[in-house]
Amino acid sequence: MTAALELQVAIVASLLADGDLGALVGDRIHDGAPRAAAFPSVTLGETGQADWSSDGEAGGEVSLTLHVWSRALGKREAWAILGHLMRLLHDAPLAMDGPSLVLIRVTYAEVRLDPDGITEHGVLRLAALVED
Repeated sequence: MTAALELQVAIVASLLADGDLGALVGDRIHDGAPRAAAFPSVTLGETGQADWSSDGEAGGEVSLTLHVWSRALGKREAWAILGHLMRLLHDAPLAMDGPSLVLIRVTYAEVRLDPDGITEHGVLRLAALVED
């Protein structure tokens, strides 16, 4: 398995195990948006992996984006969920099978109105370093 997929598995496990996040979105954490999604929800988005090896250690840099979807009026609900995700994942000690997580950081967050005019769309970008 690639480090990006291992990291994704660890993130989803951490999110599903968090009761406070469960109070906000239930179990609506998806790898890709279902056709009839309930709101609010979190979906896994774009993921990338690049080499970050040194002379003695194999490693990689992983980027991952989470999307928050809300139909509540205004941006408050989307920001509440994003804020919780930020607190939960920034410098999180995630357990991965295979590679070891060196660090994970939140690098960007925003909420914007989706083109449908009724859905607030939150974007959270994460960057991680892993070693094999």
